[in-house]
Amino acid sequence: MSPPTPRRRRALPVLTAALAALLCGLAPPAAADDGPPGWTARPTGGTDRDARPYVYLEGTPGTVLQDRLTVTNSGRAPLTVRLRGDGRAGGWIRFAEDTVTLPARTRAEVPLALTVPDNAVPGDASGEAVATGGGEEIRVPVRVRTIGPTLAALGVEDVEVFGATIRYALVNRGNAMLRPRLAVRAEGVFGTLLDRPERPLPLELAPGRRVERTEPWPDAPTLDAVTVRLRVTASGGARDEAEASATYLPVAPAVGGGLLVLGGLAALASGAYRRRRTGRAAPQPPPDAKPAVQPEPPEQAGPPVQAQPPVDTEPLLKAGAKT
Repeated sequence: MSPPTPRRRRALPVLTAALAALLCGLAPPAAADDGPPGWTARPTGGTDRDARPYVYLEGTPGTVLQDRLTVTNSGRAPLTVRLRGDGRAGGWIRFAEDTVTLPARTRAEVPLALTVPDNAVPGDASGEAVATGGGEEIRVPVRVRTIGPTLAALGVEDVEVFGATIRYALVNRGNAMLRPRLAVRAEGVFGTLLDRPERPLPLELAPGRRVERTEPWPDAPTLDAVTVRLRVTASGGARDEAEASATYLPVAPAVGGGLLVLGGLAALASGAYRRRRTGRAAPQPPPDAKPAVQPEPPEQAGPPVQAQPPVDTEPLLKAGAKT
């Protein structure tokens, strides 16, 4: 094979450049930056790297607490953002302006005031500050701690025993978050049937919350009279006890006894019915009638006298005998 001529060497770069131009012409044009403007909302303070993750405030009931929310418009067009609170603590928030309009590439710090209600119980409450604009929504968490004495009060009530299940309800009557612990004990006629030591329950009980739960008892007795006692405790000295009683009877003997009772009742009812019918059939004497008195035969001394056959005197009369 002969080496390429200089003309072929010059044609190769030309073809490569033409192919590249053709591919560039087929590629779609770059999208213009005409989408919704980009923007952010976060608690005021710090930088983008160490910004506060949420608004945190604390105070006593009736206190007005203040903070700021920073809204940044990084887009190329003006942006209107609407602000509101959501959730328990979010409902306590009031913004200096509910609607904020930001020019392109600007930011604004919006003051907010949070009023702790006078009847707020000590403890934690949560909510959100919600910013809506440009077809997007940003939620900023809000945490509020109400300062004051805490009261831990826990109750167990409505205890019931149904076969292999124990039902009960837990109620948080205080103002502190509780993590209950439960102990179960059952006593029968001849001694202890169930003794489960105290153990934590998989739940957190908020102030004022009521939860209905069940406790399995797979080896419950079939014939016994039992008393079940529940004891619940929680941190802060909260505790309570409640009990319920139940009677366990086998199904077959109970049915047989019921049939015997029904049979006895039926027999008694049948006998009474026959007695009533007999009483109706017997004749009743008139009210003024007196029973007839039968004279008693006179008493005879000695052996009883046998009756003699009658004597036929007619032959004697015919013969002239005298009577």
